[in-house]
Amino acid sequence: MEKTYFATGSRKSATAKVWLVSGGSDTVVNGQPFDKYFGRADLVSAAMSPLKTTGTSGFGLKCQCSGGGLSAQAAAVALGAARALVAYNPDLRKALRGAELLKRDPREKERMKYGLAKRRKRFQWTKR
Repeated sequence: MEKTYFATGSRKSATAKVWLVSGGSDTVVNGQPFDKYFGRADLVSAAMSPLKTTGTSGFGLKCQCSGGGLSAQAAAVALGAARALVAYNPDLRKALRGAELLKRDPREKERMKYGLAKRRKRFQWTKR
């Protein structure tokens, strides 16, 4: 019998709902395999890093991602997977915290300011 553990993760404007499925080996994001959805090996390894760090096997991930870009979605999946692993076994918290996988990255887009060309870039100053 499959037992599932649910958690959510977020990064920038991306959110991920993650289900950790025991007994399953398939890892799926929005109905597609990780390799096909993310397309790059570094994003796949970033998303799977909580499972590799704790050395847990025999689990599959089913994820539903929305918003942001692929890299932010991979980080959101990693945070959701780490939180789901803690729900499965609270003893894994120490290993996940040591690898800084339970931290949400607080960096967001900076807002536009009036009187500036971009977020921080100023218009060129002319003396005359």
